[in-house]
Amino acid sequence: MTVAISHSPEVQAFFAKAAGVGNDQGNPRLKQIVLRILQDSAKLIEDLAISDDEFWTAVDYLNRLGSRNEAGLLMAGLGLEHFLDLLSDARDSQAGHTGGTPRTIEGPLYVAGAPLCEGEARLDDGRDPGQPMLLEGQVLDLAGQPLAGAIVDVWHANTQGLYSYFDSGQSAYNLRRRIVTDAQGRYRAYSIVPSGYGCPADGPTQACLDQLGRHGQRPAHIHFFISAPGYRHLTTQINLAGDAYLWDDFAHATRDGLVGEVERLEGGVARVVFDFCLQPAAHADDEQRSQRPRAMQTA
Repeated sequence: MTVAISHSPEVQAFFAKAAGVGNDQGNPRLKQIVLRILQDSAKLIEDLAISDDEFWTAVDYLNRLGSRNEAGLLMAGLGLEHFLDLLSDARDSQAGHTGGTPRTIEGPLYVAGAPLCEGEARLDDGRDPGQPMLLEGQVLDLAGQPLAGAIVDVWHANTQGLYSYFDSGQSAYNLRRRIVTDAQGRYRAYSIVPSGYGCPADGPTQACLDQLGRHGQRPAHIHFFISAPGYRHLTTQINLAGDAYLWDDFAHATRDGLVGEVERLEGGVARVVFDFCLQPAAHADDEQRSQRPRAMQTA
């Protein structure tokens, strides 16, 4: 027989006190959120008959997740980061904001302050003997007109699936640059073809995925922030065509309209052409990237 007490007045009052509701100190918004977490957690414990051992195993898992800095990775793997995109899409549709390049997840590996370059940039430091890549395209408005002076903030992994700053073996800002588009809205980057990668095999995210019967692999991909005065900031990424995990991305980031075709040029160079189309900003806040915590906040 299921015993349920979480909705009793006594327990509800207890949770309200634990969340600081009723005192005039602290943050009212946080109190509201914490109270809901307590209420919903208690209902889950009751509804699924969570044992004490299961509860404390979950607490231990959260400790391990934090110690490995993998909370962001798990949010992507469980689809919650993708859900935020779907919710934003629905809100945009309701508000009449349509068209343009689709958004998709940022992921946890952005680093602010990459060198700013005019028109074109070399992304790699020449130490990784990967396949050369030419990445180019335009930034446009909804009418297809080029946006001069837009900023293409681009970052991607090396051939080992590792990112600078998070991998001590790479130079500062390797495979990270900000490129200002030219008068025709064009950007160009010389780099190496990134590798897909998986969650750390010994980490808590992969341990969770194992229990769910899922892999933790990502296809080769390239991240972007695209911004221009008067236009909505775009957070997106392109996954490279031909990758075995293109439509089976553990992070659920692949979307229609975000697949980069790879053209093989003479000399073994891989050419990827991708244009970005921005929506006009309704207000100044639309032009800004999210204020989520990141590794560095120098720009």
